[in-house]
Amino acid sequence: MRVATKGGIRAPLRVLVPHAFALLLVALLLLVIVRLPWAGDLGIHAATIERLRNDPLHPGNPLVDADTPSPYYSPWTLLLGCLAKATGLGTFVVLRVAAAAGLGLLATGVGHFVRTFSTRRGVMPLAVLCLLLLWGPGLFNWSGFLGLNSLALTVSYPSTFALGLSFHFWALLRKALRSAAGWRVFLGLGALWAVILLSHQFTGVVASFGALAMVLGARPWPGRAVLLRVAGGLALGFGVLALWPYYSFFDLFGAGGLEEIHRSLYRNLLPHFGLALLGVAALAVRWRRDRRDPLALFFALGTLMFAAGGLTGHYSWGRVLPAALLPAQVAAALEVFEAGALRRAFAALLGAALLLGAWTQAGTLGYVVPRGVLPGPVAAKYRPPWTGYHWLTSSRVRVRYGDVVMAKTFPARQIPAYGPYTVAPGYPDFFLPDEGERVAAVREYFAPGTARAERLGILRRYGVRWVVAYPGDGGLRADDPALREAGVGPRGQVLYEVMG
Repeated sequence: MRVATKGGIRAPLRVLVPHAFALLLVALLLLVIVRLPWAGDLGIHAATIERLRNDPLHPGNPLVDADTPSPYYSPWTLLLGCLAKATGLGTFVVLRVAAAAGLGLLATGVGHFVRTFSTRRGVMPLAVLCLLLLWGPGLFNWSGFLGLNSLALTVSYPSTFALGLSFHFWALLRKALRSAAGWRVFLGLGALWAVILLSHQFTGVVASFGALAMVLGARPWPGRAVLLRVAGGLALGFGVLALWPYYSFFDLFGAGGLEEIHRSLYRNLLPHFGLALLGVAALAVRWRRDRRDPLALFFALGTLMFAAGGLTGHYSWGRVLPAALLPAQVAAALEVFEAGALRRAFAALLGAALLLGAWTQAGTLGYVVPRGVLPGPVAAKYRPPWTGYHWLTSSRVRVRYGDVVMAKTFPARQIPAYGPYTVAPGYPDFFLPDEGERVAAVREYFAPGTARAERLGILRRYGVRWVVAYPGDGGLRADDPALREAGVGPRGQVLYEVMG
């Protein structure tokens, strides 16, 4: 069936429908940005902006009162911190600006990249739908993974910014290889590659695999002069990585303690990613047509790395999984518009898969409309965000910037977003030499068998001015003379001021 479009041009529904639904999903994400639901790692990104706003040159550790470097101090967060300092905008307003910029980069980057493979009108919006919805029948959220619900919760993160840049990077690289561009272009691409790696290291690995696939799949094969310029861009990128002053990028290769966190990436693969198998089938068709198809090579590199991580117990390598998923999802969109006897059947299967993916992630609507308005089955899919700790810095309580707060892990993931520090970081910190001692000190303070003198010693050792605890958390008794109740937060949390 065909319908008339503006100017009298007739366009098939398979072109108009993807446009309409893609625009709806982008509009939904823009409304999510207005709400900015608090979940996951938002606290550390907010804390990073807080530290850079306060001291752009020597921000120190973003979570605890220590003078250490941090991989969270990237070119992107430095820009956001300077924006906060220059304008006086609140940290969460700046995060909304970051989210809008990241979403814009992502949307334009997908279009830029897809157009290097096809200029058909409906491919780009269909690719957006595949990237957001072609995941699995089970909900999966993780930074750097583009499922609709996942992106709604991470759209303000550096991973979204880095992924948007990556799509532009791959597109520009394909164009540069095709046109045998000059030194200036390839040096610029090398600098862009370094910015992606510095901004979000895991996405940087995905970007690197994608770049390698674009080079290996370039047609015609790049000549010696072009390969020399590629090497020059790569050398410049390594130089930028080595000279970045806020942390040592190459020290990250010795980082430990990340494997157990990422083990879940290897569980429930079919429920989480099964719908993307349609994209794998599309890649197989592309590979039969062209044994050097860049998307097929991209998928192969990502799959091999992911499998190697699972086989060797390096579960953090699982973060490279988007290197397998993204090319499969883009390939699914491209194949709908390729000529072939099975095109209509594939389009029907893909449409059904996208509908199932949309239903799986329907709870995202809860971030922009009241839960009570949603139909019961959709409301059941909604996961409420965290409430945050803005009440700690209210005029009545007055926990100030730089004060040290004693709190367990979950509050410690949020409290630094408002300016205070915590005794132990809420997230693993490779660059913090006494991380283990700090974690042990928090555990000992709240442990039921710890003597009062030991608890007081811990508070003095880390300069603690406040304690946040739920009833039953442990620690000093509420009526202890060393504490004064200063405020009560959601779900019965109590803020105590440390006296003396």
